[in-house]
Amino acid sequence: MADETTASRAIALEDWTETPGEWHGEVQGFGGEVALIFVRAEPGKGPRLHSHPYPETFIVRAGRALYTIGDREIEAGPGEILVVPAGVPHKFRSLGPETLESIDIHPRERFITEWLE
Repeated sequence: MADETTASRAIALEDWTETPGEWHGEVQGFGGEVALIFVRAEPGKGPRLHSHPYPETFIVRAGRALYTIGDREIEAGPGEILVVPAGVPHKFRSLGPETLESIDIHPRERFITEWLE
C-alpha cells in the first residue's frame, strides 16, 4: 500500500489561479478532492447568480456580505459559515466598508459552475 502522505505538499500563493481586478483566487486540480476559492471582494463586488451540482460552504473571515441563497437573503460576517445545497442558485455581494475575505469550499477536485445571470 502506497504512503498517501507522499502526495501531500504545500501550495504556494503564486500557484493559485488569480483573476486580477476580480473577486477571487482558486486552488484546484492539485490532486485533492476539494476545490477552494479564497475570496477577496471589495465593497459592492461579488459573483453573479450561479449554481453548482454539489453543496458549497462559505467561511467568512473578514468583512460582511449579503448572500442570496435561493429566495433568501442572509447577511454574514466574520466567524459565520453558510452552506448552500447542491443546485440552489446563489450569489453574494461584499457590503463593506472593509474587504470581504472568505474561503469557499467546493467538494470536487474541479470548480463546476452554471452561470445563471
